[in-house]
Amino acid sequence: QAKRVAAGSNVPARMAALAYGMQEMGFNEQDVNPAKYVEPGCPYRTDDIMSAEQAVSTGTTIMAVEFDGGVVLGADSRTSTGDYVANRASRKVSKVHDRIFVCRSGSAADTQALTGFVLNYLGQHAVEIGKLPTVNTAANLFKMMAYNNKDRLMAGLIVAGWDEKKGGQVYVIPLGGAMFRQPVICGGSGSRYISGLIDDKYRPGMNKAECVDFVRNCIAHAMALDGSSGGVIRTVVVTKDKVEESMLEGNKLPYGP
Repeated sequence: QAKRVAAGSNVPARMAALAYGMQEMGFNEQDVNPAKYVEPGCPYRTDDIMSAEQAVSTGTTIMAVEFDGGVVLGADSRTSTGDYVANRASRKVSKVHDRIFVCRSGSAADTQALTGFVLNYLGQHAVEIGKLPTVNTAANLFKMMAYNNKDRLMAGLIVAGWDEKKGGQVYVIPLGGAMFRQPVICGGSGSRYISGLIDDKYRPGMNKAECVDFVRNCIAHAMALDGSSGGVIRTVVVTKDKVEESMLEGNKLPYGP
């Protein structure tokens, strides 16, 4: 059995030897490594079709702001695989509990898996304590998993929501698994284009309507400048009494190129 394992362990070398043997027998390169068939007149480049498909990524713009009584979360909706748009209307703001949401950027698979784990753990925690969990607890769960797996994950997260202890809160968890609380934060590939705009336009003490307009305006600027951000703008407002979700279509943005 040990010999069988050792013999099968060097698979690439055996495949190369097999390919060489087939070529020696008269088979050409096309027979050994057959290419994918491309229809005549196909608009895509041949080298693009033959290359391996890239992983789904949420190259994106996400943002969250605290206000007196709650938080506003916002995100664009473009999900890409390499240079191509895989989904133009994706949801990057995911519900974690009744009054807690997370904005996801980075690898779509990684952030969806993390959100699923936290959703499960936080639900069990809420049953155990018999009341709504705190935003800080949810953010710490994300932080623990992001930090413990920092070498294997590509996930930038913004956790925001409302609880009875501290009201509206926004926590950012960048790559690497650190955690900070901020009154306003942005993330994703589009954040580099709007950091100065946010610093200039943000004012402490803005009300809910002002925060929604502020988030939409900033994300619209990022969508105009960042090729990995686009589609529609989704916003979620979380307060003590309710959760309000809205969507702004791409032809109604407050700023465009």
